Amino acid sequence: MDQGAVLADAFDRIQQTVHAALADVPDDALTYRIDGDANTIAWLVWHLTRVQDDHVAGVAGTEQVWTADGWNDRFDLPFPTGTIGYGQTSDDVAAVQVGADLLLGYHDAVHDRTVEYVRTLGADDLDRVVDDNWDPPVTLGVRLVSVVSDDLQHIGQAAYIRGVYERR
Repeated sequence: MDQGAVLADAFDRIQQTVHAALADVPDDALTYRIDGDANTIAWLVWHLTRVQDDHVAGVAGTEQVWTADGWNDRFDLPFPTGTIGYGQTSDDVAAVQVGADLLLGYHDAVHDRTVEYVRTLGADDLDRVVDDNWDPPVTLGVRLVSVVSDDLQHIGQAAYIRGVYERR
């Protein structure tokens, strides 16, 4: 298996888990909070997708799906266009009140763009430094694995919240 295929498989697994977490989810479950400051399913899926969109577009040198395909207008969130969720407040989390279909549509669009990009990558590409603000500098391979890790953690959190919601 080549590098691009391995990365595509990892992102496919994220997409499958996003779909599983949102399958037939009640609307009120999307904004359910385990406590007053906890993240919601809607915010977690939006955030993990924004991070993937932002980071992959950054290394690919393309416009984010968020703006290129008008998802920012469809979501109509009260945040600056470039917001990806990092450092947001509890009130910001509560502001993400969107349906599962919108979340899935955006996630699927980002997934398609991501897989299209990673399938073009070879071993030499993964060694390219994409961020020299760190010591050691961050390579493309490290950045993509970081996105996979972050996305899997957040969708696991969303699945957990759904489980708590369903058991309450």
